[in-house]
Amino acid sequence: MWVQPFRTAELELVPPRLAADHRVAVLLNANARKVTTKVVRALSHVVPEGDLFLSRSELDARRIAQAVVDGGYHTVFLGGGDGTVTCFVNEILNQVALRRQHHPTPTPRFGVLKLGTGNSVAALVHASGTRGDGIVDDVLRARAGEVPGYRTVDLLLVDGKRAPFAGLGMDGKLLNDYLWVKKALAQGPLSRLMSGAGGYFTSVALKTVPYYLMNSASVECEIVNGRGNTYRMGPDGKPVGDAVKPGEVIYAGPLKMAAAGTVPYYGFELKMFPFAGKRRGMMNLRVATVPATAILANLGRMWRGDWFPDGIKDFLTQEATIRFSRPMPLQIAGDAEGYREELHLEVAPEPIEVVDFAGTVN
Repeated sequence: MWVQPFRTAELELVPPRLAADHRVAVLLNANARKVTTKVVRALSHVVPEGDLFLSRSELDARRIAQAVVDGGYHTVFLGGGDGTVTCFVNEILNQVALRRQHHPTPTPRFGVLKLGTGNSVAALVHASGTRGDGIVDDVLRARAGEVPGYRTVDLLLVDGKRAPFAGLGMDGKLLNDYLWVKKALAQGPLSRLMSGAGGYFTSVALKTVPYYLMNSASVECEIVNGRGNTYRMGPDGKPVGDAVKPGEVIYAGPLKMAAAGTVPYYGFELKMFPFAGKRRGMMNLRVATVPATAILANLGRMWRGDWFPDGIKDFLTQEATIRFSRPMPLQIAGDAEGYREELHLEVAPEPIEVVDFAGTVN
């Protein structure tokens, strides 16, 4: 069999298999920093060996997705960061689409295990951390059918890939700078400090902001609206001014960043998209011209999502095309994706349902 679920010789007893309406699969990214032997062993005590999978590559993820869809699982937990969630969700939804060409195939619900560096979706649904038995308890509650509720989450569609957020410009550089900080400084006694939120703050303060102080960061940009109306949002969450019609220009002029998200957070609960999720089927498009010095001076407020200077504009939109006058760094779900001059973003046609431990019920 080409899909090998995780197995261990240490266990004599495994939990009984559940009825189809409560069956839960757990998919772990073996390359994720927090997917340790201890975590895998703890999960193997509460998840039958045929329902626990480890992936080490995109090919593994594709094969596991095939097995999961064919297995008819009710809920699939994804263990890793935003990149892991994005990869597994895409592979599973692609397999569902293939099977729907021949017969009706349900989309499983998803759970998120907070085992990555960036955990934007995990933060949204209040997934437990790695301390204590939180992760194991999350899975046990799902297997018992005792989760508080499910949250419907829209996703972006960018470059044919579904993702919770993506961006061109400053945010792409920030994420690349964070990866540099982790590689260069997260060693020895600094490893914990520089691998977490401290690493984000350090990368902004020591890499991203100084770069933009020394270099001209603004690039001419045009953003054109696609389908539906686009609305400029005020700090109070209410639309400002007239709606932008399909085919009209949302923004034109110098710009440092154009990013969009369907969830509010980046890693470590950096609230980059405060209006994400406020209206079903729309993404929070954020454009920024704010000076680097202002970012540094207001880093705390920016992190909390309550900083709305003139240099940051927020929109709710369904679809937009972004064109820069020169290539800008691109990130999709926190992963560097090279440089682009043009990017098309839209809300994916099918949202997903995610286990929400805060109790949001649709």
